[in-house]
Amino acid sequence: MKKTLSRRTRIATGGAVLAAVVAGTFGTVAANASAPQAAQDSAVATAPAAAAGKRDTTTSTHLTIDAANEAARAALKAAEKEGQRITVAVVDRNGNTILTMRGDGAGPQSYESAERKAFTAVSWNAPTSELEGRLENAPNLKDIPGTLFLGGGVPVTAGKAPIAGIGVAGAPSGTLDEKFAQVGAAAIG
Repeated sequence: MKKTLSRRTRIATGGAVLAAVVAGTFGTVAANASAPQAAQDSAVATAPAAAAGKRDTTTSTHLTIDAANEAARAALKAAEKEGQRITVAVVDRNGNTILTMRGDGAGPQSYESAERKAFTAVSWNAPTSELEGRLENAPNLKDIPGTLFLGGGVPVTAGKAPIAGIGVAGAPSGTLDEKFAQVGAAAIG
């Protein structure tokens, strides 16, 4: 036989359960808030100590948007002084584009080329002009998505580790593109 509780009994029971949950929550918060500071500090101090021997995380250095902007503007200015119309791209350590600036009159192909050169430079932590030579021994490198093995990309490093890449495209040669990319890297380096 199934017994059904009256509506009044269900409301009273639900209210009592809700009151107990609320009282327990506020009691816990109040107890934590009133705990001595030394006890709270020791609880916080033990968590890192337990993980001190483990290396589950790393810390990395990243280029700020202001630094990326400074690098791109320096490269554009150097190219303008020589009458060159270029596009500059700056990517982060993971190859994600931080910014791309297309100079006045730069060709439409220069946008993607600059990004790919920056990506290639940071991926291998080497100027793309050096990487061009590696294609002779490993021609399949050019098949890696997002890469471009033409002069004009340089890595930006901190403590010998790559933190960004700068790519320039649009000048008549990879040598000039790389010269302007180096100016950009020097502006923040």
